[in-house]
Amino acid sequence: MAGQDQALMYTIDKSIKKKADLIESNYWAYALRSIFASVYLALGIAIALYTADKLEHVAAGLGKFSYGLMFGWGLLMILYMNAELGTSNMMYMTVAMARKVIPTKTALKILATCIFFNFVGAVCITLLLSQTAPFSLGHVAPDSYLIQGTVAKIAKSPLTQFIEGIFANAVVNIAVFVFLKMKDDAGKAIAVIFIIFIFAFLGFEHVIANFSTFSLAFFSNGGPVEGMTAFSVLSNFLFSGLGNFVGGGLLIGFLYHWLNQQSTIYID
Repeated sequence: MAGQDQALMYTIDKSIKKKADLIESNYWAYALRSIFASVYLALGIAIALYTADKLEHVAAGLGKFSYGLMFGWGLLMILYMNAELGTSNMMYMTVAMARKVIPTKTALKILATCIFFNFVGAVCITLLLSQTAPFSLGHVAPDSYLIQGTVAKIAKSPLTQFIEGIFANAVVNIAVFVFLKMKDDAGKAIAVIFIIFIFAFLGFEHVIANFSTFSLAFFSNGGPVEGMTAFSVLSNFLFSGLGNFVGGGLLIGFLYHWLNQQSTIYID
């Protein structure tokens, strides 16, 4: 049995306090860490999309498998580089409020700041990526994984986006939990890549990832793709984001907080 100071919830408490200390002592440093999260995530999405297009021409279905396998490297970079991701902070800040680790006002400030600057980072990095050879205007085909994937995401009903958002962020935060609990770096990398594969391969909705995917599709296409309007994009962000909060904040964060209050022996 792990000692209380080694338990998962105490590790999460320490992370929460670090986040609160940074945002209160240097707001713009916290903002920059949030921007970096979208930089790393967008790079993971970019290589996932590029390899998917290349391998789909080799064998049908291989591109989707490659996309799922490569997508997780973005989260792995975020975890190792100590960047701030809005969807994992949905879990952290829910735990923060439930355990009263930091004031609720501070927790909401962290979450709102993180998501906003994740969006800023996504727009900036994808604008730059759209100037590179793989994603520049004229090099991205209408039937590419990027364009078709974006069209498909926008076409989903709000209920589908919401439910897929629940699953997506539950998976993301399971990967975060595993990363925090494991000691071996190779094991961490393998676990994160294959856990994230679940939601990436199934094409579930992750609002922060969609910041990058939709922006990259817009810039690379030279304008909106089929079905892309301000309303359809904001609707996706809203319903996938709400689902992400339920999956990461309530299903994983709050329920595991509750579970760890029920026994002094059976703790995570």
